[in-house]
Amino acid sequence: MNLKPDTLRSIDEVIPHYPVKRSAVLPLLHLIQEDAGYISNEAIEWVAQKLSLQPINVFEVVTFYPMFRQKPIGRRHVKVCRTLSCALMGGYKTCETFEQEFNTHRGEISPDGEVTIEFVECLASCGTAPVVMIDDDLHERVDVAKARQLCEMIRRQESGDRSQNP
Repeated sequence: MNLKPDTLRSIDEVIPHYPVKRSAVLPLLHLIQEDAGYISNEAIEWVAQKLSLQPINVFEVVTFYPMFRQKPIGRRHVKVCRTLSCALMGGYKTCETFEQEFNTHRGEISPDGEVTIEFVECLASCGTAPVVMIDDDLHERVDVAKARQLCEMIRRQESGDRSQNP
């Protein structure tokens, strides 16, 4: 498994903070996903070995928590809230707009490899529904028109990144 030296150092620093090694599963998975982008089967086996566990014990954690991904995502991650407040205020239409704009479906990577769109449970901003999180930035009151504006913003950022890195 190819993790950055800083990630490996962080992993080695985290484990001794837990009197029972098994308790370090969650922090290790977070560090690995932050570095690799997702939790591969190889990562599950590696964590199990590192913590003297069976791989199934790590797999249980990965599959229980929805924040862990088991496959790669696009460079940009669009999360649309689907809980009641957002659904009532148009969250499903908002999500469909992102899918149409990027020619992809929920949970898939857009054809250009740039964007993955997901429906997620509560983003904790019910009073400003519907809400969307793009990478780590929360956007509130995202109706269809605002969703299209956000898509344009993502496209501008993509083209700007590409022009700087030929």
